[in-house]
Amino acid sequence: MEARGETPVPATSRRVLALALPMTLANVTTPLLGFVGATVIGRLGDAALLGAMALGAIIFDAIFWSFGSLRMATAGLTAQAVGARNAGEVDRTLARSLAAGLLVGLVIVAAQVPLGRAAFALSGASPAVLAALTAYFHIRIFAAPFTLANYAILGSVLGRGRTDIGLLLQVAINLTNIVLTLIFVLGAGLSVAGAGLATLLAEVAGTGLGLVILGRLGSRPFAVPLRVVCDPRALARMLSVNADVMVRTLLLVGCIALFSALGARSGDVVLAANAVLWNLFMIGGFFLDGFATAAETLCGQAVGAGDAAGFRRAARLSLLWCLGFGAAIAAIFLTIGPSFIDAVTTSPEVRDTARLYLVPASLAPFVAALPFAFDGIYIGATWTRAMRNLMVAASAGYGLALLAAHAMGLGNAGLWFAFLTLLGGRGVSQALAYPGLLRRTFSPSPSRHG
Repeated sequence: MEARGETPVPATSRRVLALALPMTLANVTTPLLGFVGATVIGRLGDAALLGAMALGAIIFDAIFWSFGSLRMATAGLTAQAVGARNAGEVDRTLARSLAAGLLVGLVIVAAQVPLGRAAFALSGASPAVLAALTAYFHIRIFAAPFTLANYAILGSVLGRGRTDIGLLLQVAINLTNIVLTLIFVLGAGLSVAGAGLATLLAEVAGTGLGLVILGRLGSRPFAVPLRVVCDPRALARMLSVNADVMVRTLLLVGCIALFSALGARSGDVVLAANAVLWNLFMIGGFFLDGFATAAETLCGQAVGAGDAAGFRRAARLSLLWCLGFGAAIAAIFLTIGPSFIDAVTTSPEVRDTARLYLVPASLAPFVAALPFAFDGIYIGATWTRAMRNLMVAASAGYGLALLAAHAMGLGNAGLWFAFLTLLGGRGVSQALAYPGLLRRTFSPSPSRHG
């Protein structure tokens, strides 16, 4: 018998929007959590504490974002199992993902001392900041197994097409975190240690809630025998998909870090202006990521069902809606960009500099729409090897664009041009590879890993 919520639904514009918009709302709650945390710690009146919170967030984002592949791989494999109407494989995929998340999380906890030393050394923070950061780090790191378990749970519900549950889980975790931060920091006076404890307990609560909800959907991942969880072929496939997505993610993070580092070399004003404009791109990314999630679900389910026509329809609709939203976001940013800049910063120099680069920054969401949508399509189809290889090629193109911009003395304008080249190169290369991958996937002997 099929578990509730695991029946594939044909791709329509209404279905794409129903999948995309809840995840957009879920994404918006994450910066709200960061804002509340910074405000609560900021009220303590100690700049070192606020700096520790900011650095701690960066460190854990870097650690956990590296394993974001667990969420994406679980979503793609689950969607294919749903498309094949194989409820047993849905549970097996979830069981393997939970086991992987638990194992990696425990390794992170066990390695907290060398991880902390490396992160603290790279931060270059003052002794006062490091003292507070140490307290925060060695409490929050115990959330690692639960954070990664939540990635697996989120991937499972998204693969089933239940982005409404994904929204519920994200909001529940973030709201719990906010409430506990207020209680522990302002109420109990635990400072940044209280903020770390709040995050730990919120992740634990999220895991518990997620497992309860999945149980209501009919999932029984803990009933899957250990020998099945450890099946060599299934584990190899899951680990291969995870590894491919992880390499792609690390390359993308590296390209973004290089963008920031080169901007910093142009001076504090340019660095601040780019930071303001980057916020515009991130806001656009909230919307685009929702459509990538819709593509993961719909395309993955079509692959599982062996429905080539349904796959093409899902891919086409995801691309059209993502590009449409990207164009609309770019137009809105070009219109309200000057007012946004003025609202974010009061520095006349930063305002004037940010306006110089508003056009390429505003165009970035539109250019990014194509790779965002194709990322969802590729993950749903588990064309992750191709996605990884195309990211390597795009990164090389990005490096060449940076060198060319430097040789021509384009300064920060060249930096933005190179970033648009990275985005455009990814999208175009994925579009060119798409027809061949589609033929191979729906041939009599499909190769679904790209």
